[in-house]
Order: sequence, then C-alpha cells, then structure tokens
Amino acid sequence: MAMDKDIVHPGVKSVGWALVQASRLHRSRTGDKLSELGLFAGQEQVLQALASSGPMTMGDLAAILRVRPPTASKTVSRLSALKLVERHTEPGDARVVRVKLTKEGKRKAAAIDALWDEVETELLAGFDNKDRKRLRKLLRKAAKNLAGVTGADQTGFETDDELEDLGAEEPELAATA
Repeated sequence: MAMDKDIVHPGVKSVGWALVQASRLHRSRTGDKLSELGLFAGQEQVLQALASSGPMTMGDLAAILRVRPPTASKTVSRLSALKLVERHTEPGDARVVRVKLTKEGKRKAAAIDALWDEVETELLAGFDNKDRKRLRKLLRKAAKNLAGVTGADQTGFETDDELEDLGAEEPELAATA
C-alpha cells in the first residue's frame, strides 16, 4: 500500500501513536523470529515466565502475564501439546494446577532469551546505555500511570531505583556502536 509523501498520520506528534507504532513493529519482528522456533506471539511469555520463576500455578501465571486465567490455560494447553510444558495437579487439591517447563521447554526458553536480546539490540540501535535506561524508566512510568487509572495491577512497573532496592539486577544491555 503506497502512500503519498504529503499524507501524514494525524497522531504523528503523539507519544501514544509513536508507542503503538514501535510496539507493533517490535511485535511483528519478534513474531517473525518466534515462528522460526515454531512458536506464536504470546507463547514465549509463558516459557520465559516459567524459566525465570520456576513451576507456578495457573493463577500465578495468568497474573504475571496480565491475562485472564482461561487465556493462560489455552496457551499452556498449546504448549503442552508441543511438549514444552507439563501440568500437574497439586496433591491434596486437584483444583490447583501447577505448570513447569520440560527439558525441551527449557531449551526453547534459552533460544527465546537469545531472540529477545537480538530484537532488543535491533530496537535500540544507536541508543547509548543512558538513553536505554531513560527510555525503560519512562515506559515503566507511563505503564504504571495507565495501570493506576485503569485499576490494573501495578506490579512489574517498578522504576530502576525501586528494582535496585528489591535487589534485582540491572538487565544486560548490549551496547551498539
């Protein structure tokens, strides 16, 4: 679809518009890379969450992913069919289902980490570490603002200072020249 060079989107000066465009392009690029691993967008988040936190209940997984439990359950079912995760009921309470990675799931999670690093490097090409940290901080603050007005859970939007207070390590940022 070709556009006339004089046509400008009305939201071009909007931060929200720029965020949506960057987000769409990031998701598209990530989706292309995930398809090379035989995965669909969204599935990688389940594998990453389990790789990071270990086995967890479906409720905890849904909360971390910020989705409703049926959405998490459907994704886990698909990943289970791919032999990347296993579900087990809790002894003594069959209503509680725990999910964990299989060996193959752990391998996929490692491949996803490498994929995310690659896309992150592409996304932030030309940014120095100060710009990267500032952008991350501003995006977390914006997300926290919207979570506050929508009533969404505000965990996971901590500032870098708050993360340091919690003992969380600074994510590795590959510097690009």
